[in-house]
Amino acid sequence: MEHLTEPFFREAVLRICSSLDIDKALDSCLDYLKEHIPANSMRLSVYLPDVQMLQFVAVAGEAEEGSGKEAISVPAIDWENPENQRPGMPDVHIVNNPRKDPKIESTLKNLNVDPDFSAMVMRLSLDERYIGEVAVKSPGTNRYTEDHGRLFVLLREPIAIALANALKHMEVIRLNELLADDSRYFQQELRAKQGGEVIGADFGLSGVMRQVQQVAQLENPVLLLGETGCGKGVIADTIHKLSHRCQGPMITVNCGAIPGSLLENELFGHEKGAFTGAERQKRGRLERAQKGTLFLDEIGELPLSSQVKLLHVLQHKEIERVGGSQTIPLDIRIIAATNRDLAGMVRTGDFREDLWYRLNVFPVMVPPLRQRKEDIPALVHHFLKRKAAELKLPYHPRLPAGALDRLMAHDWPGNVRELENFLERALIQSSGEELDIDALLVGIGGSEPAWPNEPSGQTRPFPTLDCVCASHIRKALGRAGGKISGPGGAAELLGMHPNTLRQRMDKLGIAYKRRASRPAGNRY
Repeated sequence: MEHLTEPFFREAVLRICSSLDIDKALDSCLDYLKEHIPANSMRLSVYLPDVQMLQFVAVAGEAEEGSGKEAISVPAIDWENPENQRPGMPDVHIVNNPRKDPKIESTLKNLNVDPDFSAMVMRLSLDERYIGEVAVKSPGTNRYTEDHGRLFVLLREPIAIALANALKHMEVIRLNELLADDSRYFQQELRAKQGGEVIGADFGLSGVMRQVQQVAQLENPVLLLGETGCGKGVIADTIHKLSHRCQGPMITVNCGAIPGSLLENELFGHEKGAFTGAERQKRGRLERAQKGTLFLDEIGELPLSSQVKLLHVLQHKEIERVGGSQTIPLDIRIIAATNRDLAGMVRTGDFREDLWYRLNVFPVMVPPLRQRKEDIPALVHHFLKRKAAELKLPYHPRLPAGALDRLMAHDWPGNVRELENFLERALIQSSGEELDIDALLVGIGGSEPAWPNEPSGQTRPFPTLDCVCASHIRKALGRAGGKISGPGGAAELLGMHPNTLRQRMDKLGIAYKRRASRPAGNRY
């Protein structure tokens, strides 16, 4: 036996180390072992200390039905029990008759395995830590001798190292698959995501930005309120970028765009085989947002059944995939947004009151564009520059004289989104560097209301736009006592920059109050 030890060890180790694929390596090792040890199958298991069970990692040779590595977890041998140890071979347990080994027999009954076989089981340790077991099996009883055990124990350390390496390799493969999955997902998100620059942070959105600065570094949920198209998504993105989660993902879910039947699967993911067509495991958007932020847009559209599950997520920070039983802890922050009256929906029973209280910890109202018209010039220049680049225009578009005033005079009921689409349409229809926006403004103005108490079809002189503007500016100057800039000035009343108002007054021939009594060039 001794003259076989060195060549046996060398060749067996070469077989064990022949492949990173542990199944192939185990097959190769078993082929060689058969020449020296009775064995028609070989199993490699990892020890799960939390449940004190073994889970098969690889199986080579003839495996009984129902004992594949995907389905098996068996109790570990009590290696501290002297009955399971042999003198000189404390790490090898020989079972020549399973019917006389109560623990082995009970395990076999659970697996529906015929007990007419012999086996050798060897404990695997690394750095004095029990990590798993390897076993060989042969049909019939009393097949193994002490000599077989001494040969088998020579492979204890090489197989333990192979098991540890195999587990690390499998983890690398798993993480690589997750990374590839995330990469595909985020590429799609980036393609769909629009620019996130906050235009008007120092003007019309200054109050909102103060609130953003207050809440960004905290962990509580944030509820963004405001009309459709006013920029709630950009504010949510800004909160994420200013938070300590900025290195994590920012996942967006449009609750109104996903059918209710698919929403749960989209949020929570599913296990393989959870339903027809679930051919592989899928992580939901909640799970993809780990260490980051989940933005739930249009949360007022969330079905009541999904509201219950979202409330559980907020309360317990954990989920279960569809068709799964494993609880997955979450480390995410939730930002929600809506253009609906959630408080009114609570009163009518369309939105859960407890979820409303959970979300409404820090509400932020994003004002519509008509309430922050001072942001329009900056928005116009930003969109013109960006859209011109997207459309690959060979020139730099510019606005005609007075165009900004006309744009600022419009209320933009569709808010920033409507202004952006309007400018893109103007760029598409333009035939030169200067944009023609007047015809488009007439098109979006809708039908004009009849004059008060004016009979239908009555004709009367219709004031020009300049006349109407001049009259409106004079009324504002009269209310402001002739003051243009500063608090209570005409520019503030009209929602305009003072310099823009002065230019408009010059064009319309409106004199400044007490101009003659002041030094030249001094204006209000």
